[in-house]
Amino acid sequence: MKAASSQKPGMHELLPILPIATLATLLVVCSATAASQTSNYPDAPSPSQSIPQMSGPSSISAGQNPFTGSVPQGTVGPESMPLSFLQAINLGLRNNLGLLLQSNATLTARAQKWKELNDLLPNLSAQISANVAQDNLAARGLRFPGFPAVVGPYGFFDARVYLKQSVLDFSVLERVKAASAQEQAAQYGYKDARDLVVLATGNAYLQALAGAARVETTAAQVETAQALYGKAQDQQRAGVIPAIDALRAQVELQNRQQQAIVARNNYSKQKLVLGRIIGVPGGQDISLTDKAPYEPLTSIGLPDALQRAYLMRSDYMAAAAQLRGAEHSHRAAKASYFPSASLTADYGDLGITPGQSHGTFTAGANLKIPIFQGKNHADVLEAEAGLRNRRQELDNLRAQIEYEVRVALLDLSAAAEQVAVAKSSVDLANQTLVQARDRFSAGVVDNLEVVQAQEALATANESYISSLYAHNLAKVELAHAMGFAEEGVKQYLKGK
Repeated sequence: MKAASSQKPGMHELLPILPIATLATLLVVCSATAASQTSNYPDAPSPSQSIPQMSGPSSISAGQNPFTGSVPQGTVGPESMPLSFLQAINLGLRNNLGLLLQSNATLTARAQKWKELNDLLPNLSAQISANVAQDNLAARGLRFPGFPAVVGPYGFFDARVYLKQSVLDFSVLERVKAASAQEQAAQYGYKDARDLVVLATGNAYLQALAGAARVETTAAQVETAQALYGKAQDQQRAGVIPAIDALRAQVELQNRQQQAIVARNNYSKQKLVLGRIIGVPGGQDISLTDKAPYEPLTSIGLPDALQRAYLMRSDYMAAAAQLRGAEHSHRAAKASYFPSASLTADYGDLGITPGQSHGTFTAGANLKIPIFQGKNHADVLEAEAGLRNRRQELDNLRAQIEYEVRVALLDLSAAAEQVAVAKSSVDLANQTLVQARDRFSAGVVDNLEVVQAQEALATANESYISSLYAHNLAKVELAHAMGFAEEGVKQYLKGK
């Protein structure tokens, strides 16, 4: 782990890593639905895809990712709600379930620290009592001639303040330090959860933008297929082409219509997914007001990327804080063998009535010396196991960060080349379709060549979307691996 004195790079140093494409860097899942098929659009992916799981215990159902849920706010309005990317991010940071649960975990860690402090801070309490009593002295063995057998009833009044203070207890001191480290780890976990909310929201928003783009694309393909079918019908009626050409054009038109239906359905589901993540009430229609730009990412060297990741990853800093907490817990368990000292005292007024009372007090010093307690040995062994777990988890996380950065850089380099090739393929497919239509209109070929050109264009468009997805996925993975997703996105939006 890097030394504590290492300086974090400022945002002005990080911006070259995520240029204007920081918003585009989140265009990670928007085209994933078309990655495996070219002529048919698959169903909308599950909202939990590409969203990391939150670490730590949770009361939600097993297997459910809390970052795909939210606590809905507001009421359903009759009009479609315009929603920008920044508005979606802000709603997610306010309503997302994963962030709310992590905020509660931070509160729980703070409460645990105060529990440990309770044994270190002064414990002061007050009590006022009015008592009436009657006692049978004979039953207590006080049987003497002339001695009353029964005393009372009699009353007395007591107002008293009690104090208990630990003077020296190494075990308590170490437990307080451990609880403080765990609270710090929870705070880092909250920061990491904010980054995950930004990724989840950006994923869903840009996935919906891609769905809208697919709706437009399939609608345009339907129009093209409709025009070609109409032309084929006219030529068939004129006796220029055989019936098979018109039938082939009709089949192609219906295929495009089917794809348009699937695209519209996926787009509606993608907006529902976005609403669930950011807390939009069910039934509220939303309209996306932003567009996702695309821009290549400025290259960054592996050493710089790793250094910044180790300095800025909130989950890494949380794991380091948990390791420090485990170390203090281990020392606390060992310190249970040491003697401890404390003070107890009370002061108050005691009398028959408040007006007939006199001050009284007691004070004492206590020294506790453990001699043989098997539980202490068990606590030490348990703390040792916890310490080893935290140390191994931190080492694993450091290796995992390096893996994520390396993979993102490799994918980024490969995907950038794929985007260029796919874009060229789209241009070539468009030219091929124009020429095929001209040849068909001139009667040089039948419309089989046109249908094949349409299919090739659809395939090229899907390949371009898939390569764009891979490129932006690598960028968002790099942003998350380096630990500044939220800051990078908001910095981009401010300079928009």
